[in-house]
Amino acid sequence: MNQPHGLADARDIRRGTLRGFPRAVVRWLLVRLARGLTGLRIDGLQHVPISGPVVVVANHLHNADPVLLAIAFPRALYVMAKRELFERRWMAIILTVAGAFPVDRGKADRNAIRLAEAALTLGEAVAMFPEGTRSPTGTLGVGQPGVGLIALRSRAPILPVTITGTESLPGNGGTRGPSVRRRRATAIHFGSPFVLPESVEGRRLSSKDATDRIMAELAKLLPTSYQS
Repeated sequence: MNQPHGLADARDIRRGTLRGFPRAVVRWLLVRLARGLTGLRIDGLQHVPISGPVVVVANHLHNADPVLLAIAFPRALYVMAKRELFERRWMAIILTVAGAFPVDRGKADRNAIRLAEAALTLGEAVAMFPEGTRSPTGTLGVGQPGVGLIALRSRAPILPVTITGTESLPGNGGTRGPSVRRRRATAIHFGSPFVLPESVEGRRLSSKDATDRIMAELAKLLPTSYQS
């Protein structure tokens, strides 16, 4: 019997990550730690599909966003994170355990796209930060077409997630949010999943069209001060 296309890639992305009961225990502990350290609030968990493929999209404010999103997510999550974060060995270990895998920013990283699509094929949840980098102002930037490409090719539901408050955390390389003057409590909000149409008015959606629609849905969930 032939293996589904990309099966080996999906097994690679799972290797070294926490799943099942061990992940649930670690998540329980880390959520409470994050709440104590950052005031983390998580809401909208009822919108997270309990199984099946889903493309999770979020705005990006801080280097810690991929880890916090993985902690907040109630099931195994594979997060596309910038390759630079994996340069330090200790950070690479943490990110890998949390389910992150590297992507080269500013170009079409075929390997990252292949890994994401393979994981979705096997019913996993894959998270992406469509802006491709942290927002220097905290407001939502322009999305990259890669997220639209993956969403169109996989036909998986898309789950929009907003992250707020992390821009005021330390260790962000001077990148700050909109008019940050004091420490803010961090919050992760899960919106309702949606599916992209295959075409609009008889015209098939391009990767850019799909990304624009995804970013528009994400913007609707953000507080006014974080919108572009």
